[in-house]
Amino acid sequence: MSLVQKTRVVLEMIKFEHSIFALPFALTGAMLAIRGAGLTTAELAWKLLWIVTAMVAARSAAMAFNRVVDADIDAENPRTKMRAIPAGQVSKGFTWGFIAFWSAVFVFASWRLNPLCLALSPVALAVVLGYSYTKRFTAAAHLVLGVALGIAPLAAWIAIRGEFSWPVTLLSAAVMLWVAGFDVIYSCQDAEFDRDRGLHSLPAVLGVGRALALSRLFHLAMIGLLVWLWTLADLGWVALAGIVVAAALLAWEQSLVSADDLSRVDAAFFTLNGYVSLLFCVFWGLDLFVFPAA
Repeated sequence: MSLVQKTRVVLEMIKFEHSIFALPFALTGAMLAIRGAGLTTAELAWKLLWIVTAMVAARSAAMAFNRVVDADIDAENPRTKMRAIPAGQVSKGFTWGFIAFWSAVFVFASWRLNPLCLALSPVALAVVLGYSYTKRFTAAAHLVLGVALGIAPLAAWIAIRGEFSWPVTLLSAAVMLWVAGFDVIYSCQDAEFDRDRGLHSLPAVLGVGRALALSRLFHLAMIGLLVWLWTLADLGWVALAGIVVAAALLAWEQSLVSADDLSRVDAAFFTLNGYVSLLFCVFWGLDLFVFPAA
């Protein structure tokens, strides 16, 4: 198999196209930071380019790392045994090289942004890679995954401003709860396998019904945090409409699954969550730059 073919297999294995999940929230954090930052058009374009590069690189490295670390587990799970590594479509060695490449790209992009981003890049990598081990010892793994994606808006703010700001941590916390909520839904498919294998997930520990109830609480809390940030950021009705749209989509997502019917998990996980992040970003961008006085 050629290098190009192997790379294509790994990109399919990590669902490269799903980088859209957290990227719009990162861009929302960047847009909040841009307001009042005094950047020229050229400076802004370069900042956004390196933010997107860093986001894609971190996710690519993290997902590939997860597939390598979980290869033996995936091989035992009927749902995942045909993933590329356990199915023998690509080797662990090649995947390690893929991880090293994207990790280097992430550090380089961080360097291009500002000194604080570069200094924090090892910490960010430790979080996004370290998540893969957490389900071996804690049912809070869903929240750790949430942290791994939730740092994106704060990271984007730091990339623009070169400093920390606590209000944007509300957006990061909201993303953490959003991710944890939909990850709980997704992991319901493996509740029995995780329990038998000694892996920790909320569906395995609490049962599917209680885990889904907790997922709904996570998403409700997410909406509460977004409303809080909306008031602090002094935004208008368009941004508030974005929160309402996100809430409606999350309610729809939750309605698709129940303890007795998990047949529509993929629709809830892959389709609706992409719309949640993308539409939220669009509405907040409109409020910030098209209807700033709304």
